Order: sequence, then structure tokens, then C-alpha cells
Amino acid sequence: MAVIFIFIDGVGLGEKDSSNPFFENRYESFEILTDGHFSKEAKPVQQKDHLYKPIDANLGVEGLPQSGTGQTALFTGRNAAKEIGKHFGPFPHSGIKPFLKKESVFHGVKEMGKKPYFMNAYPPIFFEHAQKRNRWSCTTLMTKSADLKLNSTEDVLNETALTAEIVQNAWREKLGIDIPKITPNEAANRLLNVVPDYDLVLYEYYLTDKAGHNQSPEDAERVLKPLDEFLLQIIKEKRSSDTLVITSDHGNLEDLSTKTHTRNKVPLFILGEISADFDQVESLTDVKEIMLKSI
Repeated sequence: MAVIFIFIDGVGLGEKDSSNPFFENRYESFEILTDGHFSKEAKPVQQKDHLYKPIDANLGVEGLPQSGTGQTALFTGRNAAKEIGKHFGPFPHSGIKPFLKKESVFHGVKEMGKKPYFMNAYPPIFFEHAQKRNRWSCTTLMTKSADLKLNSTEDVLNETALTAEIVQNAWREKLGIDIPKITPNEAANRLLNVVPDYDLVLYEYYLTDKAGHNQSPEDAERVLKPLDEFLLQIIKEKRSSDTLVITSDHGNLEDLSTKTHTRNKVPLFILGEISADFDQVESLTDVKEIMLKSI
């Protein structure tokens, strides 16, 4: 039994109108996960192997939620925004980095004597820039700090890691790295092939947040279509003993009428035998503890 944790950056629950790409287009995976149309009007779902509920990403702090504090809250259980008195991002604030360095879900899994794995891979230019500036995202900082490997080109070629855009085209087209293009289904199968070796496997998809800032319906469709196919394959093919957890850090893409993030609630989707345990989750800060109990 393992937990498959898919973190999707910048996706909240929006209105049923033309500003919401989830309303303008049909994405089967999100409709399955919501048991209906993916919007703020969707009713919570609590079935034996399926839970959906909206959860809070504002954390009792005024202003628009940001990735640094939101992701830290999600991955550590600490209310990072309250700790520093504001939302902050996209990178973690110096005042909250210690949480990621010592209290992350990866640290928690290792302390239980179990094995976590971060599925994302990074190109050489990422390592050059991050090391030069000592500037790491929430996920990469907590991975490094838990003494876990950050995957590189070699791991992509060995089919044990995925690039940020799922299908591997950006590394070829923008960076000139010779890796094969794959389909979303192949990417999902690659992740599922890794899962039996670990107790927690995390994959981060952040292109959704970038598309939200661009306010482009075409960009939204470009990043949501492969994500939809990827999630569908995981939903259909995951082992019944595994738990699929999907959530986000703040709203954004669900409202293309604004360039900024939103204060909308974010979805929490759980598929698996222990889905009912996650009914206790009310905000980002609750996810880590319940996840660790489920491993």
C-alpha cells in the first residue's frame, strides 16, 4: 500500500462561467473526482473509496494566498502565512524554510522507517541556477533537506522520473535535451511502475499556475489536456490498495478574468480504501498529518 500524492499548483474552485476553463471544457478526470462538474457548486462526496471536499487555502490571513506559504502549509502542516504574518511566494520565505527543512511530509515518512519519493526531474540549467542563487522551491528544498535525490536527465531516460510538463516536450524543444516525447498515459504508467517501491510518491504539476497568470484559454487547454489524460490513467490503473491524494495550494486557473491568485477554496480529492480518514481535513494545514497516518 502506498500514497500517490499529485500536487497541482494554482487550481481552485471557480464559477460556472466563461472565465473558468473547467466550465468551458470537459475534463473527465476532474468530473470523475468531483462526481459532477468541477466548480464551487459541486457537492462534497463521501463514499467508501472516494472523497471530495473543498478546503481552505487562505489560512486566516488577509490577502491573496501564495505558493511559498501555501505549499509549506500543505507539506509541513504548519500555518506558514500566520507564522510570518502574510502570504508569500513563489519561493519560501526565510522565516518558514526551517519547517521545510525539518518537518515536511518527506521527513515524517522517513521517521516512520518508510520510503518517500519525489517523481519530478530537473534539467541541468535548473541545478546551475538554484545552486548559484541558493534558491529552491518548496518541493525541492524539502526533498534536499530530507536527504532524498533530486532527479535529473538520467532518471528521465531510465524511466524513473517525469519532467514538469508530463510529456517531456519542453526539454527537447526549449532546452535541446535529447529525451523522447511520451504520452500522458505513458507518463502515468511510469509513475505507477515506481509506486510499488515506495510508501509515498509525490508529483508536482505547476504549469496550471503559469497558465492562470497568462489568462489565456488556449494556455489553459494546453496544460489541462495532458493533465486530464495523466490523471485518468492513474485513476483507472492504480492498485486498489493505493490511495490517490490530489490537491492544490491556492486558486488561480479557475478564474481567467484575473491575472492574480484567488481566495477560492481548493479541491481535496481522495481515491482509496482509507478515503474517509481525510474527511477531517478542513484546510491545507490538515493534509500532512492525515496522510502520514494513512501510510
